[in-house]
Amino acid sequence: MAQIYDRVALIGLGLIASSMYWAIKRGGLAKEVTGYARSQATRETARGIGLCDIVCDSAAEACDGADLVVLCVPVGAMASVAAEIAPVLKPGATVSDVGSVKKSVISAVAPHLPENVHFVPAHPLAGTEHSGPTSGFAELFDNRWCILVPEGADADATAKLRAFWEAMGANVETMDAEHHDLVLAVTSHTPHLIAYTMVGVADDLRRVTDSEVIKYSAAGFRDFTRIAASDPTMWRDVFLTNKDATLEILGRFTEELFALQRAIRTGDGEMLHDYFTHTREIRRGIIEAGQDTDAPDFGRSGTKAGE
Repeated sequence: MAQIYDRVALIGLGLIASSMYWAIKRGGLAKEVTGYARSQATRETARGIGLCDIVCDSAAEACDGADLVVLCVPVGAMASVAAEIAPVLKPGATVSDVGSVKKSVISAVAPHLPENVHFVPAHPLAGTEHSGPTSGFAELFDNRWCILVPEGADADATAKLRAFWEAMGANVETMDAEHHDLVLAVTSHTPHLIAYTMVGVADDLRRVTDSEVIKYSAAGFRDFTRIAASDPTMWRDVFLTNKDATLEILGRFTEELFALQRAIRTGDGEMLHDYFTHTREIRRGIIEAGQDTDAPDFGRSGTKAGE
């Protein structure tokens, strides 16, 4: 692989940013990578593990002179970060993000950026339930999708960002913002909400079963609710900023659930068998598409990733 950008700035140093750094270093994709996190403790941790070539004490310092700036903060914080870095952005630089919602990010970030800067929103569909600077690893994006939402951005800047993500191992697709948010409401946002809810139900039942619900949790419960360990700030912002699409899909889910409740209540085994057969085929399609395997649960040194 070859160098794509001279200087890359990563704002926010959690799982995605730290994985980007190790992937960039693995491929030699940038001459220098700067980083910034709001928490001083996070910055010190990043320095201690050698995350980023330079860890700065302000977002503006990290972005000064960068050819690519990637906002890796919760979507609710992106507007304030964009306003902070706007005065130091290099003419011709590309600003991107890794947020799970796109319409609200575009509305929040775009008004703050100078006209001579290219804004190309992005969303890598990769992650684990772990968070923080020690949780990243170079392989996180390998054979995973990254969606670009150019929304009329410069074609050359978009092509360069596509090459960058492909060099980090991702498969790249483009979508418009509204379609992206609807797709993610189905594939990610609503499943997370259901997982959080199921853990809450288990916690309620624990009080009437002497903790047996937790003690005897089978693999199905553990696997299904694993994503409920994800970062609460990030997911709070996701649901508040992708409200319409999430509520639409949650409504459809509720309708399906009512149909299954009716089949169970009335003893309609044929309906249940047909439904489960159909959904099993959908699951097999996901497996064949290569998107079922969880990201490896290890850090850059091969050990289990930490919080």
